[in-house]
Amino acid sequence: MGTILLLAIAVCVAGVLLVGVSTWVPASSATTMAFELSADSDRSTIAIEHRVGGTVDVRELSITVIVDGAELSEQPPVPFVGATGYDGAPTGPFNAKADPQWSAGERASFTVAATNDPPLEMGDPVRVRLVIGGRVIADLEAIAR
Repeated sequence: MGTILLLAIAVCVAGVLLVGVSTWVPASSATTMAFELSADSDRSTIAIEHRVGGTVDVRELSITVIVDGAELSEQPPVPFVGATGYDGAPTGPFNAKADPQWSAGERASFTVAATNDPPLEMGDPVRVRLVIGGRVIADLEAIAR
């Protein structure tokens, strides 16, 4: 009698789980993206390659650069051309005159001016956070070479 009751309970629980799992839909179908960061201390250049994932509209992107534990005093206002704290124009989709759609396989870079603080020096840890609409899409780290 006890065995039959235990078997009946197990069948009922299995049925409830089956119905619950079959109707479950993930709340988010976010596309996975991957980026690669590099920092060149000789040229004070920070470059990011979009390696995998969907297209990013850089007009919606905010970037925070941290060098040796401190945020740059002037953050890159992508897309831009001739911004305070940066030398020249950035490359790729970070340049305001380029296509703002950043696709996998594309590389974007900018040169930090000597007036921006802290300076980018060899061996410094560099961290770059990419954010769209308050959501971090990448938190990247590299050592300046």
